[in-house]
Amino acid sequence: MSCWTKKLLISVLLSESSLSATDLEPKSFFNLSSFSVLLLFLLSFSSFTATEAYDPLDPNGNITIKWDIMSWTADGYIAVVTIFNFQQYRHIQAPGWTLGWKWSKKEVIWSMMGGQTTEQGDCSRFKGNIPHCCKKDPTVVDLLPGTPYNQQIANCCKGGVLNSWVQDPATAASSFQVSVGQAGTTNKTVRVPKNFTLKAPGPGYTCGPAKIVKPSRFVTADKRRVTQALMTWNVTCTYSQFLAQKTPTCCVSLSSFYNETIVPCPQCACGCQNTSQPGSCVDPKAPHIASVVPSTGKNNYVPLVQCTSHMCPVRVHWHVKQNYKEYWRVKVTITNFNYNMNYTQWNLVVQHPNFDNLTQIFSFNYKSLTPYTAINDTAMLWGVKFYNDLLSQAGQLGNVQSELLFRKDKATFTFEKGWAFPRRIYFNGDNCVMPPPDTYPWLPNGSSHQLISTLSLLTTLLAAMAFLLGYA
Repeated sequence: MSCWTKKLLISVLLSESSLSATDLEPKSFFNLSSFSVLLLFLLSFSSFTATEAYDPLDPNGNITIKWDIMSWTADGYIAVVTIFNFQQYRHIQAPGWTLGWKWSKKEVIWSMMGGQTTEQGDCSRFKGNIPHCCKKDPTVVDLLPGTPYNQQIANCCKGGVLNSWVQDPATAASSFQVSVGQAGTTNKTVRVPKNFTLKAPGPGYTCGPAKIVKPSRFVTADKRRVTQALMTWNVTCTYSQFLAQKTPTCCVSLSSFYNETIVPCPQCACGCQNTSQPGSCVDPKAPHIASVVPSTGKNNYVPLVQCTSHMCPVRVHWHVKQNYKEYWRVKVTITNFNYNMNYTQWNLVVQHPNFDNLTQIFSFNYKSLTPYTAINDTAMLWGVKFYNDLLSQAGQLGNVQSELLFRKDKATFTFEKGWAFPRRIYFNGDNCVMPPPDTYPWLPNGSSHQLISTLSLLTTLLAAMAFLLGYA
């Protein structure tokens, strides 16, 4: 919400609260209250600017696009554009990022290295050298691994895949070089592009306007000289799961050693089976499954899920496994129900108050996240490289699992009222659907406690009534 919006809202609310009851007739009071409600409703839509998308577990996460002009040419400049993924746990998967913008003048792209535009556009007005792209709104994609060296620059050619900043900072950036013509040849004549868009690979990111910043500085390989860009501007893009997809992408199921109840993912958590439309999901027992499911290793952004009650591409199961005198153990299983996707470099973010006493974790990497600074209740988990960092497509191999050993804190530890289960779980940066709290596995004596307390109350009431009637 902008400062102006906040001030306007506060002033209206204060003006209402300052009026006494005698100053207001019933009709005028109703009209004024209605006006305030209408104002609040309108402001709820206008309070989100282009780049406001807040993630409570990663409040500073964003993707920053840095545009560095490195040299001038006869009619423009040569720039290096770098996309930095500063999100702690959300990465860009195959088929990778797509970056677009709109030129402010009549710019063209003469040539590119490390990237390419998806369309050339109409270059018929050029008689000699033909530009790489003449579109007013070009769209750029990364080159694939294995691109010839004479077409590469540093940090290019990853197929548009960017890992998260915590998981692998060395692969969290991607660059390409662009030679721009008809653009001006000084800092005063160059105009920054407008309307930046980022798809990674689908929607979800909203980019703010380009802002001219202090020119970037570069240290030479021998670290004895520092050079700098001629001009630099930055663009910040933030993610919203609501914009990325209409339905969630994962769900959570729960179980425990002290209760036979297995709490499944909520029904229709990620959508419902469409029985009227054949092929909406895949029955793993169907005889023609081989003809429906694509060959292993081919990723498709559109999910093709196994038929389940929840219809989610990914399910995370949290099982309270064992209880010791000083410790307790949890087993976490991630199952892939998506036949169209191998999740490479997957990660899991879990919020639970006992992560400040995590003693040991098996077969997963672990890093503590502290979104609330002093409170250590959030952990990021991901697979060990070349061992289980690939979550295979739906099937027998489509799951990974690990166990976590927690030390008990006698002041807070309990198995009652669902305390042992996570508060929130993210898979690859998307918030998973949790079961309703009243369905969590309870201790076996939980219901008996409730019955005893009810019987005690009834007995006390009957005794009191008998006492009063006896002395009436």
